[in-house]
Amino acid sequence: MDGWTVQMGYPVVTVSKNESPENTVTISQEHFLYDTNAKIHHRQLFNQSLQWQIPLNLALGNFSHTSSESLIWISNKTEMHRVGRIGEETWLLGNINQTGYFRVNYDLHNWRLLIQQLMINPTIISVGNRAGLMDDAFSLARAGYLPQNLPLQIICYLSKEDEFLPWHAASRALYQLDKLLDRTEDYSLFSSYVLKQVEQKYHKLDWPNVKVGDSFKQSTYHTEPCHHVSEWISSNKNRIPPSIRDVVYCTGVSLMDEDVWDFMWMKFQSSSTISEKKVLLEALTCSDNTFLLHRLLNASLNSDLVPDQDVIDVIVHVGRNPHARHLAWRYFREKWDELNSRFGEALFLNSKLISGVTEFLNTQRELDELKDFLQTSAAGASASASAFSRALEVVRANVKWHQLYRERFFQWLRKSSDG
Repeated sequence: MDGWTVQMGYPVVTVSKNESPENTVTISQEHFLYDTNAKIHHRQLFNQSLQWQIPLNLALGNFSHTSSESLIWISNKTEMHRVGRIGEETWLLGNINQTGYFRVNYDLHNWRLLIQQLMINPTIISVGNRAGLMDDAFSLARAGYLPQNLPLQIICYLSKEDEFLPWHAASRALYQLDKLLDRTEDYSLFSSYVLKQVEQKYHKLDWPNVKVGDSFKQSTYHTEPCHHVSEWISSNKNRIPPSIRDVVYCTGVSLMDEDVWDFMWMKFQSSSTISEKKVLLEALTCSDNTFLLHRLLNASLNSDLVPDQDVIDVIVHVGRNPHARHLAWRYFREKWDELNSRFGEALFLNSKLISGVTEFLNTQRELDELKDFLQTSAAGASASASAFSRALEVVRANVKWHQLYRERFFQWLRKSSDG
């Protein structure tokens, strides 16, 4: 068990079909890292890297059925195993129902067969494994183990997906990618591609309380949320279903005028419901008006206006707004001493603040600013040193992704949009 207990992280297991001997697969394991340069920066952690003892459940399948799974214990860096009969159209699927704490990669031919299976009949693969494939594909591409276009191909099947779990996995993965790209010149290529994949299901599900014949069917994605907000303001009665309030509030604040922001701020101050206050506060950070966002950041340190437990959420959510990421990052550095004195002893909260403000920084300039901040302030030597070290690794990986993969990523999107 030493591999699991005395070293950090977890493995990625790669399963590849062999042409010879027949019906065999080669299985290898290695430390999964988003930034492979971490091995250079932290040699002492990786020089003594141990092999994991990995219980790999492996199944074979094709367009019509899946075979019963077999259990293979992996203990070496590379092993060869004989499995059931493998045909040209047979795909392999590992970590059945996501019971193991590791990622699974495959040779590209097997990935293409799995994607083809999802497009033809996704229910042959279990719900848990469909979600696992989604999560693994995006994470492996992000780390450079797979071509950048492969996760974009896998989401093409989502119009056929009726279960929550795969959609949740796709949403989380796309959110991370969205934040990596939302300040790039070609961002619209990515957003248009994703909207095209989800549009059919979006219209099928529709909005609560919207009849099939309503004009929303021919309107844009933003009309209905703005209509809800306008009705709330004019009647002062909130009839917006709680399940969609976060989306409606945020959309209204981002697209409508400053009066809507002031209205939401007033409702935040007057609301006595904790859950409603959190939704309102997050919506206030959706504005693209930097004056209003700066006003909100300044108000966050006033306990009479914003409760102490919500201060970190304000700064983090402003940092997730592409129009204000620079604002939150600058505010964090300027107010670090005050923030650290208030939350420094609560290491979990401080770590949440540090990662929340820095996780989507992705330019060389921002990386240099982070390094400079750690050198010129006492932050790097504080109780939060480990959180800052992790932040530095994340930003390095973000910058590296842009340097190595961004252009190829957009090249594929351009070809896809051209048909």
